[in-house]
Amino acid sequence: MTSPAAVMSWSGGKDSALCLHHALQAPELCPTHLLTTLNEHYGRVAMHGVRAELLQAQAQRIGLPLHEVWLPEMPSMQVYEQRMNDALAALAGQGVRTSIFGDLHLADLRQYREQQLARVGWQARFPLWHKPATELWAEFFDLGFRAVVVCVNEQHLDQSFCGRELDRDFLRDLPAGVDSCGENGEYHSFVYDAPYFSRPIAVQRGELVRRTYQPNAPAPADDNSADCYRPAPDPFSAAFWYCDLLPAD
Repeated sequence: MTSPAAVMSWSGGKDSALCLHHALQAPELCPTHLLTTLNEHYGRVAMHGVRAELLQAQAQRIGLPLHEVWLPEMPSMQVYEQRMNDALAALAGQGVRTSIFGDLHLADLRQYREQQLARVGWQARFPLWHKPATELWAEFFDLGFRAVVVCVNEQHLDQSFCGRELDRDFLRDLPAGVDSCGENGEYHSFVYDAPYFSRPIAVQRGELVRRTYQPNAPAPADDNSADCYRPAPDPFSAAFWYCDLLPAD
């Protein structure tokens, strides 16, 4: 029996990259597409701040079609869910009914994904769920993944961590209390080489940019317009440092 086609929820960072490796090895999964949300104001990957052209370079080296979902800078839940549903409908027309995620431990996020997909007749898969961090990092390094840290949350890490190679030295230098996998949004990364890339992506580090995001006034509990990037407690009450990666090919 042929496995159902699936779309990989692709951020371009380490978790989605390692998750795709697991999905490609799993006989019950068949990743046929990548799906990424992007900020239409800046032309960059949402949350990570990576240029769209570098995202597209990843897809080209993986050899899977990329489905881009463009969002306003601070989309409401209503806008976010509508655009995601439109993207899923387009993929369903190509026979895709499963979405793969690289989430590790956030149960509320997993539940949200499963509920939203179930509403449109899809299923969610989580190949890395609850795998120990030591196991994930051993795989990441042993398989030859290479990545750059492109965003750090100033609540957890200072700007010196932004733009660094995501290697064992980086992990060793993390302050106490910071999740090594960045599961609480401490940092994000860009993978420029992976075992399934046709060739590495040449990048050069550009300027470091600090951006602040002020939370909106709390919305009523039944208000669907709350910022979709604003779970409680609000992580956007602090600043973020971004390293502007530039293509070097």
